[in-house]
Amino acid sequence: MRAIWKGAVSFGLVSVPVKLYAATESHDVSFRQVHAKDGGRIKYQRVCSIDGEEVAYADIAKGYETDDGQMVILDDDDLADLPASSSREISVEKFVPSDQIDPLMLEKSYYLEPDKAAAKPYALLREALTEADRMAVVTVSLRTRMTTAVLRVRDDVIVMQTMMWPDEIRKPDFTGLDATEQAAKPQELKMARLLVETLAGDYDASDYEDDYREAVEALVQAKLEGGEVKRTPEAKEPSGEVVDLLAALQRSVDAAKTSRGEPAESEDAEPAKKTAKKSSTKKSAKKAPAKKPAKKSSTKKAAAKKAS
Repeated sequence: MRAIWKGAVSFGLVSVPVKLYAATESHDVSFRQVHAKDGGRIKYQRVCSIDGEEVAYADIAKGYETDDGQMVILDDDDLADLPASSSREISVEKFVPSDQIDPLMLEKSYYLEPDKAAAKPYALLREALTEADRMAVVTVSLRTRMTTAVLRVRDDVIVMQTMMWPDEIRKPDFTGLDATEQAAKPQELKMARLLVETLAGDYDASDYEDDYREAVEALVQAKLEGGEVKRTPEAKEPSGEVVDLLAALQRSVDAAKTSRGEPAESEDAEPAKKTAKKSSTKKSAKKAPAKKPAKKSSTKKAAAKKAS
């Protein structure tokens, strides 16, 4: 694994230099949009919704759309004034009971690896979290933005999980929940508890498999073995504005010649192509007979060698 961040965990006067690694990776099946006829990938252009023209990447700015539909454009100077942090410190704010952290608030997970000289303070923090059955609420700066996270222990490794802000958790405002109050009868509740006890057990991750991904991979492999594959050539990158400029200049030249009563260049091009084609055909016809003597010569040499 490759470390994506380096810093230190600080709690009290103790500092633990660590490296940060992504703890998860997605194995979800993803498909590309392609042309069904030849398998070519579908490309998308950056087009302005107002004038319909393609926009160069250098001309794209950040915009904040208000609730009433107004667009506020922000430039680099505006963004530079925003509060940002580049701190390399994971600062422990407090240690809280594990059951106080709602799993709904947890976001991305990272492994913390200690530096070679930080084995002792790392172990100290790990054992303290395990024995107290608590999580450490921390603040950390990732990608220049400060966020909250928690530290917990998993398989003798300290794991950091970033958290969503409280206002990012949506409240379940469902009218249908009102009808569930007092809906279950005592006898039904008794049977539900019996069902829970019947299906009770310990969680084992190996009991579950992503059968959809496995089926897709098997399907693709079968098609590969059966020769059902599109081998498409590399797509040519469009030359963009240069082509448009040349086309505009050509049209301008043609228009100028037409206004003077002269044939346009595009009209002259066809006869020239035909003449060039005839000329190349005659040249190739003249050169073709010259190959026969070479074959006779090689045949005579071979016969001479056999005779000797």
